[in-house]
Amino acid sequence: MSDQILRLNARGLAGFLLVLITALGAQAEPPSSTLPGRKPDSREPWGAFLGKAAHEVIGIEYTLQHPSSVVFLNTASLSIIVREGKLGNPERLSEFVRFLRPDITDTRLLVLFELKPDDEESRREGREQAGRYLAALNEAVKPDKKLVGGIGFKGSLFLEFENGGALWALSWHTPEPGVTLYRWSYRRKKPHASWKERTAQKEEELPREEIEQRGELVEQAIRAAYDKGERPKGFQGQVYLPVDCR
Repeated sequence: MSDQILRLNARGLAGFLLVLITALGAQAEPPSSTLPGRKPDSREPWGAFLGKAAHEVIGIEYTLQHPSSVVFLNTASLSIIVREGKLGNPERLSEFVRFLRPDITDTRLLVLFELKPDDEESRREGREQAGRYLAALNEAVKPDKKLVGGIGFKGSLFLEFENGGALWALSWHTPEPGVTLYRWSYRRKKPHASWKERTAQKEEELPREEIEQRGELVEQAIRAAYDKGERPKGFQGQVYLPVDCR
């Protein structure tokens, strides 16, 4: 009976920790129910909305930069990564970790990245999460398939509205193994300026009104640029993908 109680308590504690981790991962920013691209009754914080867009873009960019790799993004659990990545035995993963989902896992290069906003608190959280994922994976993989935190992954893209209109930027870098930090930023209007002049402008925090006005166009324009599809209605600017910025 005592062993059963201990097992139940362990399950309850693990469940609590997973909920706590999820809560810590949310950005404590004011909710906005009017952000373009979301349902009218959504209470999703605008920071979380742009965070999801950043995760998608950075994940796509990693796969493009490593075409010969098998890459799992944050829709794949540790169990799927071990099984489909042919790393080892997924049954060796405990029930408390097998459904965790790292942001980027490359099973050819055997590296892992956790994506976070570029601030110290998020960086610490990313370090802890990457360490947790690596420890869990390396308990289940073959001896020659051990994973480590990835390094050297960085990039940026820009979205220019009209001719010299507001310029949005998404940039990311990997300051320590396994932790990739991203930042959305803004440059003020500068009509008829060259591309180099625009990127050299002072970087500012992305204004809230810009997010609410252009959020939907930004997401759609980036998707169209990667897919080489039609520009979204109302977007008269230009998207400069990382390949254009190098």
